Amino acid sequence: MTNIKAPTSAPSRQGAAAPTSGTPARRLGQISLVACLGGLLFGYDTGVANGAEGHMAQELGLNVFQLGVVISSLVFAAALGALFAGRISDAVGRRKAIILLSGLFFFGSIMVVFSPAGELGQFYGPGFAVLVTGRIMLGLAVGGASTVVPVYLAELAPLEIRGSLTGRNELAIVAGQLLAFVINAIIAVTLHGVVDGIWRIMFAVCALPAIALFFGMLRMPESPRWLVNQGRYDEARRVMETVRTPQRAQEEMDEIISVHSENNKKLLGIPEVSQGNAHMSLKDVLSNKWLVRLLIAGIGVAVAQQLTGINAIMYYGTRVLEESGMSAEMAVIANIAFGAVAVIGGLIALRNMDRLDRRTTFIIGLSLTTTFHILIAIAGTLLPEGNAVRPFAIMILVVGFVLSMQTFLNVAVWVWLAEIFPVRMKGIGTGIAVFCGWGVNGVLALFFPALVSGVGITVSFLIFAVVGAIALAFVAKFVPETRGRSLEELDHAIFSGKIFQRS
Repeated sequence: MTNIKAPTSAPSRQGAAAPTSGTPARRLGQISLVACLGGLLFGYDTGVANGAEGHMAQELGLNVFQLGVVISSLVFAAALGALFAGRISDAVGRRKAIILLSGLFFFGSIMVVFSPAGELGQFYGPGFAVLVTGRIMLGLAVGGASTVVPVYLAELAPLEIRGSLTGRNELAIVAGQLLAFVINAIIAVTLHGVVDGIWRIMFAVCALPAIALFFGMLRMPESPRWLVNQGRYDEARRVMETVRTPQRAQEEMDEIISVHSENNKKLLGIPEVSQGNAHMSLKDVLSNKWLVRLLIAGIGVAVAQQLTGINAIMYYGTRVLEESGMSAEMAVIANIAFGAVAVIGGLIALRNMDRLDRRTTFIIGLSLTTTFHILIAIAGTLLPEGNAVRPFAIMILVVGFVLSMQTFLNVAVWVWLAEIFPVRMKGIGTGIAVFCGWGVNGVLALFFPALVSGVGITVSFLIFAVVGAIALAFVAKFVPETRGRSLEELDHAIFSGKIFQRS
């Protein structure tokens, strides 16, 4: 087992110069705007099926299980995309990885839109294969974006605004989901019965931001921390000087290079890793107890986020409303409320991200979402089917759940995952954690329709409530804090195990 020792002291951030103003601030804004198109695509592609799936199933003759395969194929592929995109971004850079993902977004959407209609109801028909292949390509892109974009933003962001800058990606995700819900509703209301295959139009919209992401990222810089880890110090300095004031750029680069050099000499002591341009393998991670504990915490947070059932609502919100007693037409329109409050919650979360500790937001969020799970189950029990109040009561409670989730969990989780792993471990650490989260997401996407149809809303949300209580206990005991520390300070605290100590 490799003996990995921590440096004796961490660099101090006290008295640092102001992070950005003027041109550097504008440049950071441009970078986040372009990179967050990846989040917008993530949101649109995961949300478009919520409203399109009914029209698609009707036209193609898909049964419930086949529909689950089409929807969940994206999610399971996203798990693989998250796992491998982190390693790819370690190898070729964050910027190039995002450019590659934009191509997957574009060609995946094209395959879905132009999948042939003949015999699609058959599992082994060519049309079904093209449709599922397109969804898999989109899934690889979605999973990759969920891993690489937050890391890219976190590595470029100043400490003081790292949470809010990185959190913009999650806001872009829910904005993409809201956009999908609104476009689906407009198309369903205006074109249903007038144009055949309206679900294809819903999916086609995805190609436009994919093109914008591709050309936009061609003009964006590489992560300076990735460049330092490759030993490309001069390039890193040039990038940092475009996103910081001169004094702050000098201070941060001196700290980053110092910690990088010290890590090479003292931290790892592993011949194949100690070179300036290498990254840790899974074997390297498992050789250190603190990194193993960190990886478990990362997996737990990613899985806990998915087990709240938030994406079951984002994928199948219209189905939940229909099961509660709402008409299909009204459910598509009412579903917009879920996307709208998600965006509102995201805006509140960004405001609080650099003010509240990550652990505090996790605990508040899980407490609120678990409470709403219980309230939804109670409403489903006390208000029998056929009661005119039932669908609206359940809709209001689900809106409260989505608002709580977005305000206190979704943004914070993605920011925390982008921060918590050391630079050498970011690719594999973030990739494995997000892979596990997407895997659970895929299981929910595949079986949630059958779960709601089989046991009803009450039991389904009671299950979520029990899992939420378990997740709350896990976060309280095992999840370390990251707010208020530079990424280099976090590296020191992680390798020494101090990050797990409670003050």
